[in-house]
Amino acid sequence: MSANSAETPAGLDVVLVKAGRTKIRYAGELLHDDGTRIAVRAPWAGAGVRDFGFVRFEAGDVFTEYYWRDRWYAVKEVRSGTGVLKGWYCDITRPAVRTGAELVVEDLDLDLWCSADGTDVRRLDEDEFAASGLAERDPEAAAAALTALDGLERLARGDGFADLLA
Repeated sequence: MSANSAETPAGLDVVLVKAGRTKIRYAGELLHDDGTRIAVRAPWAGAGVRDFGFVRFEAGDVFTEYYWRDRWYAVKEVRSGTGVLKGWYCDITRPAVRTGAELVVEDLDLDLWCSADGTDVRRLDEDEFAASGLAERDPEAAAAALTALDGLERLARGDGFADLLA
């Protein structure tokens, strides 16, 4: 069966793992899987409102999430329930692993936010990343994570994510 065949399940459970434990599991709609990149649409899966100060995630928000089997990040386009683009939340992760109707992604603590208009680009959770001990346990993974964050920040500050997500 090819990744895009009609036999591909329409539903996909996204499992975000952090420090060896499941951080969150939620159901999404599989939009596309070309063997390298996987696209999923899912409603905001958090409990209640998450107000970061620069953006609020809340009931009704819709995330179109892009994962790669060969890249160290995931990019999530965030829209309000009425379809207004809020921006892109990027997780630095190990490459995604899909097994049947389950997509497992290991969160490496680093994140990037880019507002819809591109004027607010910020690196997040660098303190958590430093405290995680990844650099000592797995220096190659830590280097790949930092390289991925730098690359996403360059995209966000440059032409944005349109070409990456097309």
